[in-house]
Amino acid sequence: MVDLDAAIGFVVAHGDAVDRARLSRLRTGTPVPEDLLDAAEAGQAPGGGWPAVLDGTVASVDATCFRLSELDDLGGLGRPAARHALDWLAARQLPDGGWDEDPSLAGFAPEWATPGDPEARLYLTANAGFWLTVAGLDARAAGPLDLRVGGAYAGVVQAVAQALAAQLAPDGSWPSFLPAGWLSAAVLHRQQMYYESARIQAVLADRLPEMSPADVAWLAATLRRVEVGEEQWLLVSARKRLAETQRSDGGWDSDDGHQFDVHTTLRAIRACLPTSPEAPVPGAVFRLPQPAALPAPPVPAQRTPPPLPPAAAVPSPAPGPAVPPPTAVVLPPVPGPDGGPPPVVAPPLTTALRGIVPLAHEGIAPPPAVIPAPAVVPPQVVRAADLDAPAGQPAAPATGEAPTVA
Repeated sequence: MVDLDAAIGFVVAHGDAVDRARLSRLRTGTPVPEDLLDAAEAGQAPGGGWPAVLDGTVASVDATCFRLSELDDLGGLGRPAARHALDWLAARQLPDGGWDEDPSLAGFAPEWATPGDPEARLYLTANAGFWLTVAGLDARAAGPLDLRVGGAYAGVVQAVAQALAAQLAPDGSWPSFLPAGWLSAAVLHRQQMYYESARIQAVLADRLPEMSPADVAWLAATLRRVEVGEEQWLLVSARKRLAETQRSDGGWDSDDGHQFDVHTTLRAIRACLPTSPEAPVPGAVFRLPQPAALPAPPVPAQRTPPPLPPAAAVPSPAPGPAVPPPTAVVLPPVPGPDGGPPPVVAPPLTTALRGIVPLAHEGIAPPPAVIPAPAVVPPQVVRAADLDAPAGQPAAPATGEAPTVA
């Protein structure tokens, strides 16, 4: 299992203020201060994208998508800078539905963004299409909002999905770099092209054991962002792979150098968090969700408990099951030793108590109530044999049994 506490500690220890703000919002939805959002948007080119290098003037598709990923963690996709960048991406779509980098970037662009390269074009198409898909419902581009799947950029994203599906081989593979696979699967999933998306995910599942930790984190965070269920086998396997590759300091290795380890760790955190807070609606004040106050369930009248008795009152015993009244035991007169009146004989103990406590052998448990003490009667020694002897016969001699005290 991924140690999220260690990953959070790594970001806090090694990240800058923007990284820590991304972490805070991912975990709790805490609103990000305006100055940090301004810092994350710094360097934007006049046209709307972001350059690939500091102080650059030519915007890059790849660099713009990277900035959008940061703004997404910060809840800034609805701000003017992000909307401007999304409009710039949509305007740069080629007639075939794809994207390519500006030819002026050919001298120093990485291989996955080389202008004119078919593999790079497919990767850039999947990347740009992914962010237009994610942000379409939040962004407010010029013109009326399109309510179809994809929101403000529905037509653009639909063309992207068709272009990506056309590049798939019969076995679900694609002629481009590995990240193009999960970005394409996310676009197709959101466009409800589930069969094409599932074919790509099957290929990714086979490739997962050989992926780097950074790629696994990117894959899982991408699919979670378009609401692919975390119980899906690919995401379950991705979390297991992240648990196996997490470093002892809580972070993960980036493929682009250790200066990007914090970014990779934030992706892993996004991939492994049980839920992600919803981004604030543009122009609205972000408020932390509060638990709803549930009304108390009504209590039926017949089950309303009775009022408690006063402190000095003693509760009466709870009524038990109906018990038949005691049967009077009439003993025949036994003459006294001198022919006088017969002696007074107390009734058996069980008979005397029958009207107060049910007998145990009758299968009735006594009620948990206080039994009032019977009237005090002078004790008399009575042998059981005296009670059982027939009338007119002398009682059997005592055999040493314990006397019964009435």
